[in-house]
Parts: sequence; structure tokens; C-alpha cells
Amino acid sequence: MSTSWAYTRFELLRAFRNRRFIGFSLGFPIVLYFFIAGPNKNDHSFGGTGIPATVYYMVGLASFGTMVAMISSGARIAGERTVGWTRQLRITPLSSTAYFRAKVLTAYALSCVTIVALYVCGATLGATVPAGRLLGTTGLILVGLMPFAALGITLGHLLNVDSIGPVTGGLVSLLAIVSGTWFPVTSGFLYDIGQFLPSYWIIQASHVALGGSGWSAKGWAVVLGWTVVLVATARYAYRRDTKRV
Repeated sequence: MSTSWAYTRFELLRAFRNRRFIGFSLGFPIVLYFFIAGPNKNDHSFGGTGIPATVYYMVGLASFGTMVAMISSGARIAGERTVGWTRQLRITPLSSTAYFRAKVLTAYALSCVTIVALYVCGATLGATVPAGRLLGTTGLILVGLMPFAALGITLGHLLNVDSIGPVTGGLVSLLAIVSGTWFPVTSGFLYDIGQFLPSYWIIQASHVALGGSGWSAKGWAVVLGWTVVLVATARYAYRRDTKRV
């Protein structure tokens, strides 16, 4: 096995052996789902969207949980920087490409576990979605997570252990409100801001689950645009951190 893939395997094992992190990543959105969607399980057009409340919150909390998993990769990076692990990596043959790939794949693996867990929870409350449509929704969610993978790496190389927790927690909470995780955002100030954020379009992926169309050209442009910008920012933060150490 090459050095790069060995490091990826190490990252995956380390992440899934962290019981505290896994428990928080899975437990928090699951508890929220049953707490919020349970009382509304008989609402078949939540907020006039035509989407059953069980499906709306299933997808909304899947996006929330996966954003947490993605951005939380930054906390692990900040911790590695504190103990000097990233400095040790830089004197090994490991390339920066392999480093980024390991971080992104690990974050996506954690996100996929979160998505599956929320779908199982949704089924227990009667959320039924045809398999093909559910795959379409899931595919858009995974695409919408690309900029958050880069954001997690960026924050991990810019912030220290003490500051990254409050920053990531506040950021994810703010994005959840603006993008419609807790309630539909169809007009007004939040709508005007939200449609220019990738988190908004992750929530919009729920429409595919009910036979609606996928993202508009604007949605694709927003997600891909943020991805390009944040990937460049992540590389800058990594190089800046490398020069400083």
C-alpha cells in the first residue's frame, strides 16, 4: 500500500475510533430529528412546501449533521497542529494532495454515516421516498458538501484549538438558520441571503425526494463557485501554515 493511501486508511480508522466525536456527530442530529419531526409526523405539507415534515426534517438535519462532520475536520487539524503532528507529516514523503484527499475522504465517510442514520430514523416515523428519488437527493447533498470540506481544512489551518470550537459551532448554527434547516425560507431577507449559500441548496435537494426538479443553474453556480473559492483558500491556509512552522 502506498504512503498516501496508508495515511488515508489511518485517518479513517482514527476518526471512527473516536467514540466521543462519532456519538456527537450522530447522536445530536438524531435526537433533534425525533424531538422536532416526531410531533409533526402527520403534517404532509410542512410550511406549505408540499413536503411532509418527516421528509423535510430528515433531509434538513442530514444536511446539518453532514455540515458539522465536514467542518469539524478543522477541529482535528487544529489539534494535530497543536501537538506537532502536522509538522511531522511535512518531513515525510506524504504529498499535500494526499494530505487533502485523506481529510476530505474522512469527512465524507463521516457524512455518509450521518445521512444513512437520518434516513433510518426517517423511516421509523413513516418518511417514505422512492429509492431513485432518494438517491437523487443524496447525490445533491454530497455535491453540496464540497465547499464545506474545503472550509473545514481552511479553518483548521487558520485557527487554534481554543477558538475553532466556538467558530465552527456558531457558523454551522447560523448557516442552518439562514438556509432553512429548521423552517422553510421562501422569501424575505433570509431568502435573499440564503440562495447565495451552498447550505441553502443542500436543503433544496429535498424537493428531488418528492419528484421535483434538481438545482437550477443558479444553484449549481453557487455550489461550484464556493467550492473553487474555498479550495483556493484551503491551499493558501495550508501553505501559509507550512511556512510559519
